[in-house]
Amino acid sequence: MIRAKDFGDDFLWGVGISAPQNEGAAGEDGRGLSIWDVFSRRVTAIRGGARPTEATHFYHRYKDDLLLVKALGFTTFRFSISWSRVLPLGTGKINQTGLEFYHNLLDECLLLGITPVVTLYHWDLPQALQREGGWTNHQVIRWFCRYVKLCLQEYSGKVRYWIIMNEPSAFTALGYMTGFHAPGKMGPRAFFLAAHHAALATAEASKLIRSSDPTAIIGSSFSFSETHPMKQTKADQLAANKADVLLNRFFLEPALGLGFPMAASFPVIEKFHLYNRTWRYQDAYQCDLDFIGFQNYFSVTVRNNPFIPYLGASEVSAESRKVPHTSLGWEINPESCYRMLHRISSYPGVKRIIITEGGCAAKDYVRQGKIRDELRINYFKQYLSAVFKAKQEGVPIDGYLVWTLTDNFEWAYGFTARFGLVRVDFPGQLRTIKDSGYWFRSFLHGEVSLSE
Repeated sequence: MIRAKDFGDDFLWGVGISAPQNEGAAGEDGRGLSIWDVFSRRVTAIRGGARPTEATHFYHRYKDDLLLVKALGFTTFRFSISWSRVLPLGTGKINQTGLEFYHNLLDECLLLGITPVVTLYHWDLPQALQREGGWTNHQVIRWFCRYVKLCLQEYSGKVRYWIIMNEPSAFTALGYMTGFHAPGKMGPRAFFLAAHHAALATAEASKLIRSSDPTAIIGSSFSFSETHPMKQTKADQLAANKADVLLNRFFLEPALGLGFPMAASFPVIEKFHLYNRTWRYQDAYQCDLDFIGFQNYFSVTVRNNPFIPYLGASEVSAESRKVPHTSLGWEINPESCYRMLHRISSYPGVKRIIITEGGCAAKDYVRQGKIRDELRINYFKQYLSAVFKAKQEGVPIDGYLVWTLTDNFEWAYGFTARFGLVRVDFPGQLRTIKDSGYWFRSFLHGEVSLSE
């Protein structure tokens, strides 16, 4: 019977949100436009025509939402700073009202005995910088470091845990190669540049934080998805290997000082290295990190598909394979998470792992005034059991941060995908704790185990 206390007294139990998905107040108090504000105006860009303009009103409701964090038994709260709220144009003039908001938020966390974990970049680049090329412009490294320096000057006394980037593989590939996310760019060249600059910016920021605050605990968050070939054919195995390079190795290995991975028979990666031989920055990617932020939502099964540009592979859906999946069709595979934890911990230089996101999109059912989400409860029982097993076997896992506190603006899915422990009825913003939220409270208070 595994209980929360069995993970250790110092284990971080928390919940996370992000500025673009939760804050709202997009045009208030001097905040500048972000790429998501602009991207969401495109017809058909966001499911249901949703926009993050109001999101979950966290900007105005943060005190109430932090009381929910406390009531559910969590002691750690992850949130991100909106770059365009503190620097409306991305650089230059500072918005003091924006700075003050995060001071107030941090003060409220500390008042409630909640440890803040601050993400510096959670995908919401200021639109003013995107007009200059965004992550494809080499100047973005300098812009980002100036922003990081401002955050350090303001908040170092209140923040110990810093996450530099959230899932760089996602915001570079989805935003600059497939066009599925903001800013909606497409093509390998934009992706090469964005990936190169994001990796350099992460490294530079890690050194900046270390030199500014030697007591800081520094990490960056990466998404990981175990990849499998649909069939044991040479073509499908090659497709799975290529997917593995992009999903699991492409940003982690440079951050650990191993350089960008090489991959035979993968033209996109070969071209990337061709560009890098020109840029000559191979030694600059290594980061000074205390922990790796581990984020795993699904495993991926792929097959060879020569009609898919660049990758030459396509995913085989969990639904078609008749395996358990979330409401978004993402495969539920706790054993895959367990194996990935072992794999990531085996890299030289990985000293500590914090699971900075873990969660499940599920359809919630309202019955007799209660929000039923049994799928999500079972998901957490299975995945936390896998995490505990890996930890018992020596994987240095020091925390689990649930994604997410409340239902929110879920990127291209708009308001149709619900990940929260707390239901939000849009647009009225009524909060209702789901059964999964009550289950987590009971688990953290030692009232139930993972097998109950």
